[in-house]
Amino acid sequence: MANQIARNVEARGHEIAVQDTATHIIKFWDPRMKATMLGGDRTLLSPIAAAAMLKVEADVASKAA
Repeated sequence: MANQIARNVEARGHEIAVQDTATHIIKFWDPRMKATMLGGDRTLLSPIAAAAMLKVEADVASKAA
């Protein structure tokens, strides 16, 4: 699903697409979905989705601290 989100916004340019993808995941994904993605294999993620997940990971960590 992260790849689909990334694909929908990739025309905006890499950095904006990364931010938009991360923002969507942070706002709309259930915490369990985020945890599953963060704990799983990310090798199949597109470059945009992978970069977005790093931002999501930082967001989750900041909220846990």
